[in-house]
Amino acid sequence: MADESTPPAQGNIVLRHEHDAPRERSACGHRHRLISKGDKGVSAWAHTVDIDGARAHYHKRATELYYVLEGEGSVTLDGNEQRVLPGTMVHIPPGVVHEATGKMRVLVVGIPDINDDDVFYPDC
Repeated sequence: MADESTPPAQGNIVLRHEHDAPRERSACGHRHRLISKGDKGVSAWAHTVDIDGARAHYHKRATELYYVLEGEGSVTLDGNEQRVLPGTMVHIPPGVVHEATGKMRVLVVGIPDINDDDVFYPDC
């Protein structure tokens, strides 16, 4: 905790509570955009995602990190299915086709910020 002599934060700092973040449909379910495109100076994004009807997809430029917060299920990476539980971290490099199944809540971090033009579906 900063003392009273510490000046207020400046610049590109973002502090957002989940209930203040937009909720929308994504390739994996429904997400809250905690930090994302449009936030000044952000070089990555972070969303909480409630897995629901995930569709296999990949990114050509972005790396994703999935951290399971609640629930359980599986993550399929290039056809290899792996069980995941709370506390599981998954690193997904560019080009890896991935999808998640089960009932779980996941923190997903994309590096760099994943643009809509960097989401590809192998079945299209």
